[in-house]
Amino acid sequence: MTGIYEIAAILAGFGLLIWGADKFVDGAAGLARTLNVSTLIIGLVIVGFGTSAPEMLVAGVAGWEGNTGLAIGNALGSNITNIALVLGVTAVITPLIVQSQLLKRELPVLFLIMAVVLVLFLDKELSFLDGTILLFGFVAFVAWMVHLGKQSQQNDHDPMEDEFEEEIPDKLPIGKAIFWVVTGLIVLLVGARLVVWGSVSIAQSMGISDLVIGLTVVAIGTSLPELATTITSARKGEHDIAIGNIIGSNMFNLLGVLGIPAVIHPEIFENEVLIRDMPVMIALTIALFFMARGINGDHGKITRAGGVCLVSIYVAYMGLLFYMST
Repeated sequence: MTGIYEIAAILAGFGLLIWGADKFVDGAAGLARTLNVSTLIIGLVIVGFGTSAPEMLVAGVAGWEGNTGLAIGNALGSNITNIALVLGVTAVITPLIVQSQLLKRELPVLFLIMAVVLVLFLDKELSFLDGTILLFGFVAFVAWMVHLGKQSQQNDHDPMEDEFEEEIPDKLPIGKAIFWVVTGLIVLLVGARLVVWGSVSIAQSMGISDLVIGLTVVAIGTSLPELATTITSARKGEHDIAIGNIIGSNMFNLLGVLGIPAVIHPEIFENEVLIRDMPVMIALTIALFFMARGINGDHGKITRAGGVCLVSIYVAYMGLLFYMST
């Protein structure tokens, strides 16, 4: 039957992406523990990179195969999914309270990154130069996260560090840690290849653009690690990790997930990216900013009502995509 193999490949690919990302984080975090890297830096950089690894590998494979539109849809769609669906569903289950000052410093940086991406997108092309700028920003962002982690250790204790201490794996022997890092990356690559092949095949057979498939099916699938991590953290009372995971992932997506395919296969993209998808992503990020800051700049909170509102926006956005596609 038409589409059965493609759907099976997508589902298998998502499963491999989730498992591979988990093993990669376990190996990298265990190795960092063994090398006495601080808990906060491991949490901010390694765990954040791990949850965005599925998007990055899918973007790399998509770019290599000439489907940069799929990668663009995956990046923007994952950011929209992370805020509206992942945080929305999590807040409905467990209202989230923001205490970490690190998160409140990260949000303005996320706005800066979105502004840069918007400027680069104005010519409706994701060029090699755009990709180079974004990847340079990615390296600078990782360096800034490491600096934040060190600064927080020297100054006031950040509550996020205690939450990371509970979640980050223990030390691993170097050989075992490297084994899981390499294994995780290989599994991620295989999973990404399956997802891209299945998604592109279905898009072509149904006459749907790679961009829309990336915004919907692929974005939801590659956001599953964020969904699992965020809900688990929230249920344990680790609210700052839950929200920080989303903010960090969104920054990784805009810099790495967009930068990688641009360098590999520059491409002109559809006008809908600028008039539909970017505005939705920016509006949701603004909403998250005010929720995280709180009314008086004190502790922010995403209530159940706020969660329902976010999920409703996501459903409406999916409806808009379906309407415009048909």
